[in-house]
Amino acid sequence: MWEQLLPGLRIKIFMTVVLGVVYPLAMTGISQVIFPKQANGSLIKAGDRVIGSELIGQSFTKPEYFHPRPSSAGSGYDATASSGSNLAPTSAKLAHGSTKMDDKRNEVVDFDGIGLRIVHYSLENNIPYESSVPLDQFKDAGGGLNDVKLIKAFNDDKAPLVFTPKAPVPADAVTASASGLDPHISPDFAAAQVARVAKARGIQVDQANQLVAQFTEGPDVGLLGESRVNVLKLNLALDQQFPRK
Repeated sequence: MWEQLLPGLRIKIFMTVVLGVVYPLAMTGISQVIFPKQANGSLIKAGDRVIGSELIGQSFTKPEYFHPRPSSAGSGYDATASSGSNLAPTSAKLAHGSTKMDDKRNEVVDFDGIGLRIVHYSLENNIPYESSVPLDQFKDAGGGLNDVKLIKAFNDDKAPLVFTPKAPVPADAVTASASGLDPHISPDFAAAQVARVAKARGIQVDQANQLVAQFTEGPDVGLLGESRVNVLKLNLALDQQFPRK
């Protein structure tokens, strides 16, 4: 019996050492020598402080910054909960959003939906639009839009809210990536935000356009993927070259 078991045990131990110890250590060592930045997470630092990674998106909401695409990863851009919405293209929830009751029995947004994202995108970037109901009806006491009311209006079976922008909306402006962590946006989405960012920064539109062009990356090796703009790197360059006055 041992004559049959020992060869198998020796092979198992040998393969465990080679594939479980030697190979990982060798790959780690090689990557640290040849690609140290990528091997350590492509981190971006300001002095000794880590402010993000080139590979992980993060939220920007102020008007003086370029905004990323939406995220369904956890509460947004959570690398420990990478995920898309997993909603089908025909899903009413994806199109119109949904609400829920929180622990205090207040109705809050459960999923914002493409309709609500288009509304915010249009207003933030001064895109002309047509609305079947004046948006003033959905403002809260502070003058901002009440997202819960908007979602309920989009889901109204009898007279649903119809909101139509008068300019094309880049797909990545209102849809999340499969991972929810995409650090890039399309050049079209970046171009749509240039006027807002330039106004908030007090700079010329051409200056913002030049910076977008500088940070537009082409397809990998000229073939793989599409042109894209890294939002974090672009916003850092904005702060360095055109600090908000």
